[in-house]
Amino acid sequence: MAFSEYEIETPCDGLTADSDGDALYQAGLAYSLGETVDTDLVEAHKWFNLAALKGVEEARSLRREMADQMSAEEIRAAQKAAREWLRLMN
Repeated sequence: MAFSEYEIETPCDGLTADSDGDALYQAGLAYSLGETVDTDLVEAHKWFNLAALKGVEEARSLRREMADQMSAEEIRAAQKAAREWLRLMN
């Protein structure tokens, strides 16, 4: 994927409410590991949460691991971001 001054691609580009759980999980991995984007635990938790809603067991496990490294405020922000994303996608 090419990056340009006018188009910024992220792991979540193209994801919708109809995306499968694995695609959502992969976005979480990218944010948790800092692959193609800066590491962002709030974003990682959000995507793992969304993947877990689609039944991805590994996402549940990694979401718990993320939560252990986050403050209560960060967890609330991630949960709010997941709810907002679902609202916007539906």
